[in-house]
Amino acid sequence: MNTEAFAEKETAFRYDFTSLIDRSGKDALATEGPAVGFGPSLPEAPYDFIPMWVADMNFPTAPSIVREIRERAAHPLFGYFLASDAYYEAIFRWQERHGVSGLTKSNIGYQNGVLGGVASLLKVYTQPGEKILMHSPAYIGFSHVLADLGRQAELSPLKKDENGIWRMDYDDMERRLKEEKIHFAILCSPHNPTGRVWTKDELSAAMALFEKYDCIVASDEIWSDLVLPGHVHVPTQSVGEDAKNRTVAFYSPSKGFNLSGLWSSYHIVYNKTIRDRLERQGACTQYNNLNVLSMHATVGAYSAEGAAWLSELLKVIQTNVDYVCDFVRRELPGVAVSRPESTYLVFLSCDAYVRHSGRSMDEILAACWRVGVGLQDGRPFYEPCGLRMNLALPFSRVREAMKRLKEEVFL
Repeated sequence: MNTEAFAEKETAFRYDFTSLIDRSGKDALATEGPAVGFGPSLPEAPYDFIPMWVADMNFPTAPSIVREIRERAAHPLFGYFLASDAYYEAIFRWQERHGVSGLTKSNIGYQNGVLGGVASLLKVYTQPGEKILMHSPAYIGFSHVLADLGRQAELSPLKKDENGIWRMDYDDMERRLKEEKIHFAILCSPHNPTGRVWTKDELSAAMALFEKYDCIVASDEIWSDLVLPGHVHVPTQSVGEDAKNRTVAFYSPSKGFNLSGLWSSYHIVYNKTIRDRLERQGACTQYNNLNVLSMHATVGAYSAEGAAWLSELLKVIQTNVDYVCDFVRRELPGVAVSRPESTYLVFLSCDAYVRHSGRSMDEILAACWRVGVGLQDGRPFYEPCGLRMNLALPFSRVREAMKRLKEEVFL
């Protein structure tokens, strides 16, 4: 989409997705991280830094969230508290957007981050040295959790079809489940970093394998709020009765509403035995307790105004995605891109460019950061020539970043 067309769309927005917010001095990893060693280098003059690496957004938070936090913070006491009915009711209403009904308080439990929840479930159902099935490219956080717990990632590569769409390889998954005697799988739905939104048929096929080989499934559904127009999130637990009872689903408003600094995740569990064991593991750590401001932030996010803000955000992200995908295919020979169906992340594949240019990924990544375009290295995601690009920032910054990549990096 060209700049003029985007400018016309901006005028119709009720909320602010164009202001350039100065995050300096506000503890933001995205912008302050490079000064303390995150990334290859600081930008060289005259370039400023465009944060397109860590997965948070550079947009003002939804007003309904700020209002909820301010109203609670105006009260001078912050002692022990109870999770409110409004908190649970907000989650019930929000999950109905995905077609989930009949939830009760007993199905929902707080998690100090999705990764914390996955770690607790791994401790309950696996032993050190055990292999865990994941798809690659894989979210780097999963790899860190497995390494920290002494578990091993067994990677089943996603394959691109003739249209460049990432697909699960069910034959490969079954071979690994059988040969490695795997009984625990981590499913990322929607998928980070590829942005795939799995269909019901795709999820059903995967869950049939997990049933056959008796796998507990940790389904990370943190990106479910950021499904782009034309696609629909299907909760893993909704594809069948067995899937409902062997899966722990993890959610959070942190990605859709940029609340990663507030730790506001929760799980949905239907199987009582799994729920009891997961909650006992969380209680043993003495850290897994809901924060009162996180609770109010969740209520603000999962409100009618929060939904309206999210609807506009998705239009902004879709515009940024369209612009970048078209730009890459038109202006960056040797660089491939698959159009994501969710998230605000675009994954660039530089295989052909590396072969033809003779430049290494270290050189390419350093060149990006040198001109202030902070992209994330794809190698920790198990993609040797990949770059992950965060597009949750104003269009003017996206346009400038692509200009620098064309003129200064992919020459």
